[in-house]
Amino acid sequence: MFMSPRKAADGAFLPEDFVVPTLVAGPRFQIRPITVHDVVKDYGAVIGSLDRLAGRFGPEWGWPDREFTFEQALIDVAWLQKEGQLRRSFSYVVNTPDGERQLGRIHVAPSGEPGADAVVVFWVRADEEDTALEKDLEDFVREWVTTAWPFDVVRFPGR
Repeated sequence: MFMSPRKAADGAFLPEDFVVPTLVAGPRFQIRPITVHDVVKDYGAVIGSLDRLAGRFGPEWGWPDREFTFEQALIDVAWLQKEGQLRRSFSYVVNTPDGERQLGRIHVAPSGEPGADAVVVFWVRADEEDTALEKDLEDFVREWVTTAWPFDVVRFPGR
């Protein structure tokens, strides 16, 4: 049976020798894996975008909850960091080039639907909605996950 050289032979999400991207820097933003050290900025970005995020992800995701607390944010961010360490899914913060302000997030995960290798969800904070930054990020993410990651077919729910 022929298998794409881009996929893991054992059916895993990623080939063992795939080096997961750790920093992508550009003129308008930088992207790096989320860590617990991001929780303060991440919480601010989420809380300032509750209506937008609830509208984007809807009740089936159950996130973010209206009573989203800092403690819940810390648990979420730690979980996302651990998932990346285990190579099960990958979450990135999108920051300004100087790293001072979080602009959004990107999540790369296995697709639960046949016919796709991965699902990618990304968002920008509410005050960046419908800006050139959001368009630039979408263009970048679409190209990045199909050229820098070992996927043949990627789903972009909500896009």
